[in-house]
Amino acid sequence: MARLDLMLAALFALVAFVVMAAPVLGADPSVDASPAPSLAVASPSAAPSGPASPSAQPCPLPVSAPTAEPGQSPLPLNLCPAVLNGADPLSLIAWIFTPIFQAIFMLMALLYNIFGDIGIAIIVLTILLRLLLVPVFRKQIVSQRRMQILQPELRAIQLRYKGNRTKISEEQMRLYRERGINPAAGCLPALLQLVLLIPMYQVISQGLAAPDISSMLQIAGNPVVSVACQDPGNPTVPCIDPTIPWLDWLTPAAGGLDAHVPEILFMVIPGIFGLSMLALISAFLQLIQTRMMIPVNTTNDPQVRMQQRIFLILPLFSLFYGWILPAGLFLYWITTTIFSIVQQYLIAGWGGLFPVFGWTPRFARDHQPRFPVPSYTPPVENGPGPESPSTRRSPTDRAAGTIRPARSKTRTSRRGRRR
Repeated sequence: MARLDLMLAALFALVAFVVMAAPVLGADPSVDASPAPSLAVASPSAAPSGPASPSAQPCPLPVSAPTAEPGQSPLPLNLCPAVLNGADPLSLIAWIFTPIFQAIFMLMALLYNIFGDIGIAIIVLTILLRLLLVPVFRKQIVSQRRMQILQPELRAIQLRYKGNRTKISEEQMRLYRERGINPAAGCLPALLQLVLLIPMYQVISQGLAAPDISSMLQIAGNPVVSVACQDPGNPTVPCIDPTIPWLDWLTPAAGGLDAHVPEILFMVIPGIFGLSMLALISAFLQLIQTRMMIPVNTTNDPQVRMQQRIFLILPLFSLFYGWILPAGLFLYWITTTIFSIVQQYLIAGWGGLFPVFGWTPRFARDHQPRFPVPSYTPPVENGPGPESPSTRRSPTDRAAGTIRPARSKTRTSRRGRRR
């Protein structure tokens, strides 16, 4: 349950960051952003009436929407400088994610030059990132599978020490150490996904909409990747073509789906909620992935039934973001979900995906994973084991052990003489 709480917290943190930080990251970088001595963002009402010196100017306030001007770059390089004491938290976050943003954008631009399609570039980029994180996610799946196998012993500990939370925690940690399980192993992959998702949002929503991307493809003033813009010098045309021709069936617009804007199938409530086909596909794939994470043959466990209900609710969050987030970000999330499903299948099998309404297909019956989780083997103790020849006793040895020495077998009289 702690892992689910972390996922929910990370999800809400992402929404808060997108809502609050998107205007800040899209602010005009040409504005002078010298640090203020007070290291605080001044409100308009608190601004001094007289002209302020350049060194005392506060950090620029967020604008309502970024404007596409010639030479403007969405790379957040000239925001409020991030310092340790009292810096603007949004500027600090932008400063931390700037190198990741630039690295991902350079790799995407390189893949765009190779394939000539931004949709294929996003898919290949996602696969490359997930291949780099295979060891981390495999460790998460293995740890999760071992935790599921360990559930009967954990419930026995809870029943044995019922009412004593300290003793329960001590025994559970002792059991984790004996089995080599790290309960926090599932936190790192969730944090890594969040760390990659935020820069990917900025790359797709702002990088693909920028008419001039030269500053984003340079390191220390030296160009690393060069991209031929589709209409150089035109401030209204993005440098990289953001359309995905093979997804033209999702939009009535000519040319294909635009990756840096939301894809809306139709508006359910005008101005409040819309439905996206990519969001529906993403929610369906997430439902498959979460059901595969449920252990097998534990439908009678109330804790597992609660997890099943939660796993049914979590994918629905994608439906609420479909008309807000860009289509390219959903393409990234769909690709990473498919990658996770394949990895889960190879390591842990189908899990709790089947039965569906009481039906289990033939290919899912008695299925064995390709790379199964190794079973627990207790450590070998020092010294000979119970079956060692040095400790095994023959019938003759056992009979000889029952014979007492002659001196100890004799009896003594009252005077101390032997009989």
